Amino acid sequence: MDWPVALKSFHNYLLLERSLSANTLDAYLGDLQKFVRYLEIENLPLQPVQVQRSDVERFIHWVNKLGLEASSQARLISSLRAFYKFLLVEDVLDDNPLDLLEGPRLRRKIPEVLTVYEIQQMLAAIDLSEPQGHRNRAIVETLYACGLRASELVNLRLSNLFLPAGFIKVVGKNDKERLVPIGTEAVKYLNYYIGQVRAFQKNIRRGHENYVFLNRRGARLTRVMIFYIVKELAEKVGIQKTISPHTLRHSFATHLVEGGADLKAVQDMLGHESITTTEIYTHLDTEYLKETIYLYHPRMKF
Repeated sequence: MDWPVALKSFHNYLLLERSLSANTLDAYLGDLQKFVRYLEIENLPLQPVQVQRSDVERFIHWVNKLGLEASSQARLISSLRAFYKFLLVEDVLDDNPLDLLEGPRLRRKIPEVLTVYEIQQMLAAIDLSEPQGHRNRAIVETLYACGLRASELVNLRLSNLFLPAGFIKVVGKNDKERLVPIGTEAVKYLNYYIGQVRAFQKNIRRGHENYVFLNRRGARLTRVMIFYIVKELAEKVGIQKTISPHTLRHSFATHLVEGGADLKAVQDMLGHESITTTEIYTHLDTEYLKETIYLYHPRMKF
C-alpha cells in the first residue's frame, strides 16, 4: 500500500467510522502530508509499511530544528500514531513503529483572559448604527455568555435556539451535542438581530437559511471572520493582549470559576472530554491564590 492509497483509506475511515469533523480531518491529513513531504525532501523512498520508529524520530528532530513548537510536534506524533493504529486494524502491518516513541514534554500554558471591564469596553465599542453592528454585538455577547468555540458559533442554527427557556444547543467536536445556558443580555441582542436585522436579509443563500449568523452575501460566517471581528474590537479599545474568539471562551470559564462555579458544570458547558482540561482555569484566579497564601502561610502572619 503506497502513501496516496493509505491516506485515502485513512481519510475514509476517519470520516465514515469515526465521524470526525472537517477541521479535524484536515488536521490529521495535513500532519501526515508533512511527514510524506519530509520523506521526499530527505530522499527517503519509504512506503507506510517500511517506516521505522527511527524514521519518525529523525522527522521530529527535523521539525524541531525548523522551530516547530512542542505542542505542534506532539500533534504530529498523535496523527502518525492514529494512522498506524488504523493500518494495524486493517491488517496492513503487524507492529506499530510508534508504540515506544516518546513525545516532547509540553508546558501547560495558562491562557490569556480578558477582565469583565475589558469585555464591557469591547461591547460598548460596537457601532450599532452600522448594518452589521447588531450582528456583531450578538456574536460577542453569545461567545462570552456561552463560552463557545468559533466553529460552534458559525455553525449555530436557528433551530437550536431555545431562547425563551434560556438555552442553546451546541454541536461541538466530533458532532457531540450539549445544552448551554444563555444569559438575558445575549438573548436580548440575539433576538434583536434575528428579528430586526436577519429577518429582512433578502439574499440568503440556499443551504444557509438555518444558520444564525450570516455575512452581507447571505452566507454563513467563517471562523476567520469571527477572528477579525473580535481582534478589531480589541484593537479599537486599546487592549494589548493577544486576542482571538477563544479568548472570550477562556474568559467565560475563568470568570465562572472565579465566581465559585462547580468545575464539573463548567466542564459540561465547555464540552470538555476530560475535567483535567477544565482544571487549568483553577490556576487563573491569582487574587484567590494571594489571599490563600496570606491567610495560611506561616511567614505571612503577623
